[in-house]
Amino acid sequence: MPSENDALHTLFSATYEELRRLASSVRRDHPNETLNPTALVNEAYMKLAASLRIEPESKTHFKRIAARAMRQVLVEAARRRGAKKRGGGQELVTFADDLGSGGQSPDEILALDSALEELAQMHPRQSRVVECRFFGGLEVAETAVALGISESTVERDWRAARAWLATRLV
Repeated sequence: MPSENDALHTLFSATYEELRRLASSVRRDHPNETLNPTALVNEAYMKLAASLRIEPESKTHFKRIAARAMRQVLVEAARRRGAKKRGGGQELVTFADDLGSGGQSPDEILALDSALEELAQMHPRQSRVVECRFFGGLEVAETAVALGISESTVERDWRAARAWLATRLV
């Protein structure tokens, strides 16, 4: 009988290259960071293996869980680097539609994480949509499947969340 870790390993193997490409786009502008794309994906896997209590239902569901793990790893790494809190003369932080537009600095990741936590208090589903789309690199259709909502709801939540985040990340 396969264990939860067997299922996790199978899904991780099936999505490894996709997750690594996504992680590479996160780290593109920060090649000297200690957390390179391979390390980011591997740390996310270790986090999942240590804490996963449910068996992923599908590849899309796994990618949603992996997106959350990568977000947590990036936030932990940014905090470890002694990143400063938002404000205090920091550069303007913008919210791009996807990670393919360039890497995010530790300060940007911390600012986004803080804003997402705030958004989750008001609109949890919108926060999950952002996590799937931004950190997980999921398309609209994949996000809809992962969250069990319609594609039009994903698009509506994505637009609303981006607009709200844009006001918070200035």
